[in-house]
Amino acid sequence: MKKGLSTTAILLILAVVVIAWGVKAYNNLVSGEETVSTAWAQVENVYQRRADLIPNLVATVKGYAAHEQSTFEAVTQARANATGMTVDASNLTPEQIAEFQKAQGQLSTALGRLIAISENYPELKANENFKDLQAQLEGTENRISTERMKFNEAAKKFNVSVRRFPANIIAGIFGFQTKGYFEAAEGASTAPKVEF
Repeated sequence: MKKGLSTTAILLILAVVVIAWGVKAYNNLVSGEETVSTAWAQVENVYQRRADLIPNLVATVKGYAAHEQSTFEAVTQARANATGMTVDASNLTPEQIAEFQKAQGQLSTALGRLIAISENYPELKANENFKDLQAQLEGTENRISTERMKFNEAAKKFNVSVRRFPANIIAGIFGFQTKGYFEAAEGASTAPKVEF
């Protein structure tokens, strides 16, 4: 009888250990997913900051270069496309991130054309409001790069947790899936050709 009791006790202890491990693994996955969602929210936050600067920048440039209407329209349309896009933080697939990144890239291109206009207008380049907006935009671009890096780090850590054995069993049972990453823009690996 004592032998049966000790086997039952061992099985009970083993069951408690397995359940405790499962709870810990689940909680770690939840924590990791929340870290990824928080990092994504910060990425969206800095992109929104950039979008909020654009109307003031366009208005300032318009004051000096009113005939550059097609550029203003391109920036406005690209901003609308970028801010109109929503990505569900709980389902950050590589395709969704690539689509988001493409819209933001189009906005960056349009902004680059807008900033290039200033080269033709010395009065605009000297305008304090324009210089301040340009400095804020540069700072925001740096923040975007930093937050994208932080997001990729959080996603990597979460993805490793989801794929690592034996936590992948809990991840599979509860539907945790890997998250996508921000990737370098197409053509970024090719050095620009400089000619003098």
